[in-house]
This record gives sequence, structure tokens and C-alpha cells, in this order.
Amino acid sequence: MTPESGHTVLITNGTGKTGRRLGERLDRLGVPVRLGSRNGATTFDWGDRRTWKAALDGASAAYVTYVPDLAATGATTVIEAFTDAALAAGTRRLVLLSGRGEEEAQECEKIVAGSGADWTVLRCSWFAQNFDEGYLLDPILAGEVALPAGDVGEPFVDLDDVAEVAAAVLTGDGHLGEVYELTGPGLLTFSEAVDVIARTAGIPIVYRRISPAEFTAALDPETPADIVELLSYLFTTVLDGRNAHLGDGVQRALGRQPRDFAAYAHAAAATGVWTAGGTR
Repeated sequence: MTPESGHTVLITNGTGKTGRRLGERLDRLGVPVRLGSRNGATTFDWGDRRTWKAALDGASAAYVTYVPDLAATGATTVIEAFTDAALAAGTRRLVLLSGRGEEEAQECEKIVAGSGADWTVLRCSWFAQNFDEGYLLDPILAGEVALPAGDVGEPFVDLDDVAEVAAAVLTGDGHLGEVYELTGPGLLTFSEAVDVIARTAGIPIVYRRISPAEFTAALDPETPADIVELLSYLFTTVLDGRNAHLGDGVQRALGRQPRDFAAYAHAAAATGVWTAGGTR
């Protein structure tokens, strides 16, 4: 697919961390983009299949980001139904955002790969931007990050790299049938990552390792049970060492090294997000 083809790309979560970045890149390349969201111009809701047909109509490609996560209960059923709906609508090019080391996510990958679609999988490590755009921002601002994550290294990936790979996959050749493991260029424990942020932003932050039981007990009592289960899974099973190695997806897709965590931290700190009066 090329920008000149005039085809439309549906981004199923167009306001999400990767979807927003990808939409901006495709727009700059002149690729027509349809940003799916519950309340936007293109209505798309994973929980309401009635919204899928109109969102897919006329789209030749889709960037598929399942919320809350492909490891969530029932994700395989939803991904299978969406893949069928996409092919029925003529949307043959599917790029699936997946999770590294998640057995359930790999089952979703198999569904897409076996569907007959033109597919590519972006299998990602933990997002660096979770520290400034996600659920770890409030603990950073409070000066204490308490998680059930110990001394296992994680190759945090910069979301700008993920979006750049997605844009390359959707506009270039040679990516069909590829599984790109997207990671950063080095391993950091969560404690080490927090230390990098503290030094870069010039603020005191303490990392405290807690038990899984303490972690779930500290969550908002209104958090749905399936989300509690998902978070526990991500911070324990997925961090059991299975992902403590580097992938080469950024290098293969873009021909360059991925951005490191220190560069991410410097860029985020420059916005003021981790200090009083931040811009985000």
C-alpha cells in the first residue's frame, strides 16, 4: 500500500497511545486515515460489534489495537469476530498490535495469521510512555512507585518507534507475514527505570517492590475484577523473565536502532510532565 493508492486505514483506537501517533504520521504521508473511537467521527467500540461495519466500510487496511489488552479474558473471541468482519468488508490488510510474552496474545496472532488476511504482527515489550502518559504517571508524581516487579529486566520500547514501524508496515512493501518483536536497545528493571526518571527530571522518586496481593489490594475498589486479574498477570507472569531479552523488530522494519529509555526520559522531562505545571 502506498500513499498514492488513496486507500483508507482504519485505526481501531485512534485516540490511544499508538493510534494517535500513527494517525499523525499517516496524515503527514497523505494516507487517508479513519480514527476509530467511541465518541469520535468514526464510531468504533470493541464492546459493540454493531459499530464495526460502518468503521470498516471502504477501509482497505486496519491497525488493530484491542482494549484493554489481548491477554484479557475473551479477547480471542472478539479478535476472531473482528477479523471475519474485516475480511467481509474488504479490509484485507491487518496490522495487529500484540504483547510480548503473552500466551493469550499469541493465540490472537494465530487467528489473524490463519484468517487469509494480509497480516503483520507488532509484538511489543512494555511501553516506556506508561510512565508519563499511562497509569504510572500518578505514582511518579506522588514520589513512590510500588509494584510487584523485582529484578527482572524489561526492554521498554518507545511508542514513537512503534508508531513509526506501524506507518512503515502500512505504507511499504516487504512486511506481509512478519512478526516484529519491538523492544528498546537494553534491559532495565522497573526500579532502574524509575531511577532514570528521577535523575533526569530532578525529582525524588522511591521504587518499592510489593507483593501481588498488596498490589491488587491497593487498586481502586471500583476496578472491575477482570482488569484486576489482567494487571496482576501483566506484573507477575509476564515479568517472570520470559521477556528479559532484546528483539530486533525495529532494526528489521526501519533499518536503525531503537530509541533507548534515557532518550525517552529526557524528551518526556522536557515537557514538564513530571514536575509542577507540566504541559501534559
